[in-house]
Amino acid sequence: MGIHLMAIASPVAYDAAGVTAEEQEYLDSVAGWSAEEGGYLHEQSTRPLTLSYGLADSPTGLLAWIVEKYRAWSDCGGDLSSRFSDDFLLTQASLYWFTHTISTSFRPYYEYAQRLTRRVERVNVPTALALFPADLSRPPRSWAERTYNITRYTRMPRGGHFAAHEEPELLAHDLTEFFRTHR
Repeated sequence: MGIHLMAIASPVAYDAAGVTAEEQEYLDSVAGWSAEEGGYLHEQSTRPLTLSYGLADSPTGLLAWIVEKYRAWSDCGGDLSSRFSDDFLLTQASLYWFTHTISTSFRPYYEYAQRLTRRVERVNVPTALALFPADLSRPPRSWAERTYNITRYTRMPRGGHFAAHEEPELLAHDLTEFFRTHR
């Protein structure tokens, strides 16, 4: 029927000469983010077990890892408590700690980097893309349309990577409006 996304896969291939100014600005922002914030991605993609052993051995280290991501990737303006309670953050860390799953959570990063998973080449079903201003990536519509059949494209007024918790009403409204047109 359709899919609703908050992040997309980049095109498998594209002609750099055909990139628009808006798309180039987006690609530059992705490169800047990778240089400044992408260390976790590189480590999880190349040496996930090294990171896993340390985080699986230290509840303090695991909590620090989780809290850092929530602070950096949310629309909290540096004040984590404005978006997430201590109980919520401790619950998130506890889910990994008590189930011993921090290491398996890194596996998709490694598998993607090692090309063990198929790349998204083309999605033809109607696709909605909701972008939140404090999320990691906010591609222009034209970039998303290189891979997806975008029929709804929404730039949200607030929220971040954890939008389902930060802005559940905004996300629910966007989902409802998209799927209402595809009954």
